[in-house]
Amino acid sequence: MLTTSVLSKINQYQLFLLLVLIALAFVYLIYRQSQQKLRNLVHLETQHLLEIQESTNKQLRLLNATLQDSEEKLTVTLNSIGDAVITTDADACVTLLNPLAEKLTGWTLAEAAGRPIAEIFPIINKETRVAATIPVMETLAHGTIQGLANHTVLIARNGSECDIADSCAPIRDREGQVVGTVLVFRNVSEEYAVQQALRDNTALIQTILNTVADGIITLHASNGTIETVNPTAQKMFGFSAIELAGLNFSVLIPELDQEQRNSSLKHYSPSDEARAVGLGREVIGWRKDNKPFPLEIAVSEMWLGGERYFTCILRDISARRIAEEALLKAGALQSAIFNSENFSSIATDAKGVIQIFNVGAERMLGYTADEVMNQITPAEISDPVEVIARAKTLSIELATAITPGFEALVFKASRGIEDIYELTYIRKDGSRFPAVVSVTALRDAQSAIIGYLLIGTDNTARKQIEAERTTLNEALQLKNVELERATFVAEKANLAKSDFLSSMSHELRTPLGAILGFAQLIESGTPAPTTSQKKSIDQILKAGWYLLELINEVLDLALIESGKLALSLEPVLLADVMHECEAMIEPQAQSRDIKVIFTRREFPYWVKCDRTRVKQIVINLLSNAIKYNKVNGTVTVECSITPYDTVRISVQDTGAGLTSEELTQLFQPFNRLGQNAEEEGTGIGLVVCKRLIDLMKGKIGVESVVGKGSTFWIELEQTSQSELDTQYQLKLPTPQQPHRDGLLYKLLYVEDNPANLMLVEDIIARLPDIRLFSANNAIQGVKLAREELPDVILMDINLPGFSGFDAFEMLSDDPLTSHIPVVALSANAMPRDIEKGLHAGFFRYLTKPINVKEFMETMDLALKFAKTKQALLSKP
Repeated sequence: MLTTSVLSKINQYQLFLLLVLIALAFVYLIYRQSQQKLRNLVHLETQHLLEIQESTNKQLRLLNATLQDSEEKLTVTLNSIGDAVITTDADACVTLLNPLAEKLTGWTLAEAAGRPIAEIFPIINKETRVAATIPVMETLAHGTIQGLANHTVLIARNGSECDIADSCAPIRDREGQVVGTVLVFRNVSEEYAVQQALRDNTALIQTILNTVADGIITLHASNGTIETVNPTAQKMFGFSAIELAGLNFSVLIPELDQEQRNSSLKHYSPSDEARAVGLGREVIGWRKDNKPFPLEIAVSEMWLGGERYFTCILRDISARRIAEEALLKAGALQSAIFNSENFSSIATDAKGVIQIFNVGAERMLGYTADEVMNQITPAEISDPVEVIARAKTLSIELATAITPGFEALVFKASRGIEDIYELTYIRKDGSRFPAVVSVTALRDAQSAIIGYLLIGTDNTARKQIEAERTTLNEALQLKNVELERATFVAEKANLAKSDFLSSMSHELRTPLGAILGFAQLIESGTPAPTTSQKKSIDQILKAGWYLLELINEVLDLALIESGKLALSLEPVLLADVMHECEAMIEPQAQSRDIKVIFTRREFPYWVKCDRTRVKQIVINLLSNAIKYNKVNGTVTVECSITPYDTVRISVQDTGAGLTSEELTQLFQPFNRLGQNAEEEGTGIGLVVCKRLIDLMKGKIGVESVVGKGSTFWIELEQTSQSELDTQYQLKLPTPQQPHRDGLLYKLLYVEDNPANLMLVEDIIARLPDIRLFSANNAIQGVKLAREELPDVILMDINLPGFSGFDAFEMLSDDPLTSHIPVVALSANAMPRDIEKGLHAGFFRYLTKPINVKEFMETMDLALKFAKTKQALLSKP
């Protein structure tokens, strides 16, 4: 059992082993199969890889061949390219130079390889000679394409220089990283030279265009519009370049009409003959101000950019035309002179033999030209006695021996001395006649005498006229003596008349004053006069005032005609005079219901006149315009500047007007032109006005229409405030220290002209120790002098009413004011005026315009005199 059991176990073990062996054999079999399959797969993969490698090798061989070909082509390109090329690595060291780069830099590739680009490629600014920045650095830093600035110069290894233009670009790998640069540059020295030459040529052409005396205009051939113009053309036509650009050429030269412009311009092209001598054709041009002028035009055709243009050369020949006309006139004049029968023209050679004998010489002397030319000298047709006498006289005058004959006739002319003399010519028939001969030496370009020209005129008629004139002069002298005697008698009579009128007028004033005075007392007395007495008193007063006005005007007229009236002509502001006249005339206008209109309140004009007399004239004109106006009429006063730079004052009324016959009778003494006797008037006022205006170098006139009214006007010379300042030499003194005595002085100035007063005020304002008072008439001045007792009085002579002489006489007669020094200041600057003033007793006599320095010195002297005189008077 046990054995069976053991055997059973052994059998089981063997079976197990067998199964294991079978399993191992199966596993081995499978392994063997797997190994075989793996070897087969490896073999196949190896075979595939070998095929791929073979294909790759073929591609590499192809790429190498292509690369080698590209390198060869690149080398050929770099060697044959017209630009120099340098490549660098990322450190800016040179890796490549093509042959042109080698030539420009002076480095070979072998020498430059690996060296910094700055060593191989040194560049500077051409103008400043300062080192320039190499673009390689910027390209490596920023990875951008860089270029050089203009005017860059490359300095080669051997020191030679050339202008270059270049650009630098980055070299990148497959990842886009900058691994180097390529610098391409070229020598532009010749190009720059050409450009500079072109610029110089352009500047030269422009300079020529700007300075040439001819106008040059370029225009389009297609439509005739102007393209360019030079300054001469602008000046020639009066247009600016902007105005001419685009303008049609026919506007300047209308002959070139729109329809036929092209053909017209061809017509005005110069002919071959004209071109040879620089001439064109003549046309008429029109300036901007529509004034025509003659032109010479030459036209040339040119092509620019495929377009056709015309260039017109224009020359203003106005001066040439004038010169030609003058030359023609001169030629005609010369011909007329030479062929004139009124002048003998005889030309000789240097020896005196006659070469030219004109028609006038033939007529005067009776010879034909053939009979005297190349045969005789002018001395042979002259009075021999006079020729001998002339030789003797000249010998003495010029202190040299002169031979009688032709030499005596031309000696002065041969020495360059103008010579005109009287001589007796002898005709062919032996008759004689006086002649006036003018001799001129004829000289060549070297101033050598080649002949003489003797021009003679028959003096017979003049001699006769001189004889007649002598007779007439003697008769005229006798008449002049008679006329002077008659004039003297007339002037004496006129002076006697004026003196009589003046004397009578003064004599009439005394009783007239009593009549007017007592009549006014009776009128205002108590008891009041009866109605009939009142009428009688009114008639007495009316007649008395009329007679007083007549006496005043007679005195004025007598004073004017006697030549004793002194005027003070000085700048006067018209506004001041007109305002005073307006105030003075207003009561009269209101009493008659007349409206007076002053059209301009300011009257901004200065006139040169006597202020008092101008006011008298305007008042007279205004008074007449009111008196002879219609009821409720109008008087208009205007002031204006005439074309002759004078100031006109017009007084226009709405009265009955004057007929042409009445106008001719104006300005006649005592002629009232038939006016109503009820209207007061003397018939002298306008006469006095005209005399006064004449003395002030002005004008007076009238324009009148019957039924509409009259306009009386006066004109005066215009001046200005600035002229007043200049006239018075207004250079005011600098402020001065008070006088050492520390006193405050008083100065009284009697003056009716505000401008003169203002001037003195400005001067005295600089003197802190002088206090100024002023009065505008003599009465007010005398009154103020008595009240204030000034230290010095400054007195104008021509004052309204009483004159400066009258005021001085009043001051001298008053014990309160007789010691005060009075300085005269007047525009009456004649020596007799100054002498008259000093003789009257004025301390000094100053004239206008004021000399400030003289004025100040006079004030100092007057103040010292016043102080000394006051001290003497105060002593017991």
